[in-house]
Amino acid sequence: MYLHGTMRINRKGHLEIGGCDVVDLAAEFGTPLYIFDEWEIRKNCRSYVQAFKKYYPNSETIYAGKTFLTTAMCKIIEEEGLGLDVVSGGELYTALKAGFPANRIYFHGNNKTPEEIILALDNGVGRIIVDNFVELRMLNQICQEKNVNAKIMIRVTPGIKPQTHSYIQTGQLDSKFGFGLSNGQALAAVKEILKMPNLSLMGLHCHIGSQIFSMESYRVATEIMVDFLQTIRVECGIVLKELNMGGGLGIRYTSEDQPSTIDQHVETIASALKNRAEKHNFPLPKLIDEPGRSIVATAGSTIYTVGTIKEIPGIRKYVAVDGGMCDNPRPALYNAKYEAIVANKANQFPQETVSIAGKCCESGDMLIWDIELPTLETGDILLVSCTGAYNYSMASNYNRIAKPAVVLVNNGKADIIVKRETYEDLLRNDVIPERLLNKDRVLSEAL
Repeated sequence: MYLHGTMRINRKGHLEIGGCDVVDLAAEFGTPLYIFDEWEIRKNCRSYVQAFKKYYPNSETIYAGKTFLTTAMCKIIEEEGLGLDVVSGGELYTALKAGFPANRIYFHGNNKTPEEIILALDNGVGRIIVDNFVELRMLNQICQEKNVNAKIMIRVTPGIKPQTHSYIQTGQLDSKFGFGLSNGQALAAVKEILKMPNLSLMGLHCHIGSQIFSMESYRVATEIMVDFLQTIRVECGIVLKELNMGGGLGIRYTSEDQPSTIDQHVETIASALKNRAEKHNFPLPKLIDEPGRSIVATAGSTIYTVGTIKEIPGIRKYVAVDGGMCDNPRPALYNAKYEAIVANKANQFPQETVSIAGKCCESGDMLIWDIELPTLETGDILLVSCTGAYNYSMASNYNRIAKPAVVLVNNGKADIIVKRETYEDLLRNDVIPERLLNKDRVLSEAL
């Protein structure tokens, strides 16, 4: 397995992250356990900031909170000088409770409720990214009623279909997100906004997908968006001053993945923007980027304890762990691939090919198919790498399995940033109607 961030193998032959022995973390905090490498998170944040300073100083990097968001993560992002992208009232509330500056929050989402919009307006979020005509008119009505002005951007679907999983493509015309460019909806939205005194159109936003390796997709998308800025100038007589090109840069999950670097990603977008703007003699807008996966994915790992082992002679050896699709649904949803290492045998060479099974009551609950590892035994600690993006965010209580704890490690210190759920937590919102508590009455009514 490729060792990311501060991972290393110590004298005991154990894997370490952030100066913490992973075997010790399992003993102290239990498993399954999400581990986040603070140094790796901060390094990736700074890589974006430095790259934009180098290639396009008039810029802002905004962390895509949907990838992994807790109050502690908000604090790290704030300290690193990044903005924050939220897509729901819950994410917005998390940021506000963490004390994140509201004027550095960008509020996305294709179906914002009136309550979510009011929460955003009441707290003065920096930008609301409008996704469709229904939202546009609802936002304008709410602003009129509250006698406030909202600074907005509109999300545009530029018609780009990058080579990534179909579920995480978002820039093609046939998408639930945004105003279509080729069908004229985006320009119609701009013209409608200009008639709404309670809305201030600041710029355009687009997002073409996630886990993208090809920089050509970004180059083409950027050129299309600059062309549209020019169209707006010609058709509407206004010069928009902000362009948000979204995020989506891919990362290395396995040796098969060959992602571009953060530097290459930023240079591609910056060069395309400058060249296209020069062609139109268009004033260079502020450039906004929204990375998520490429900031936290490699910083996160999940550890499990090996349980049952089942060998089907001549076919396959299944090794079951104490987690699975409830803490990492991505293999089941996207056929996502991962690498793993036995944390307590990190210095041992592979001896057998096994498949890592989860504990959920689903045949599809498989974390990794056919991986070569040292001989596994019940009680071993297995670490799956690059689980920092979307695993915690998408975790569920399927089979009434409690969600894992999350620890942040740095310089030999491990801190809980999300407590492990208990069985009591699972029942916290359950309610038994009074009529079900009277057994005799229920039976008589049923008859």
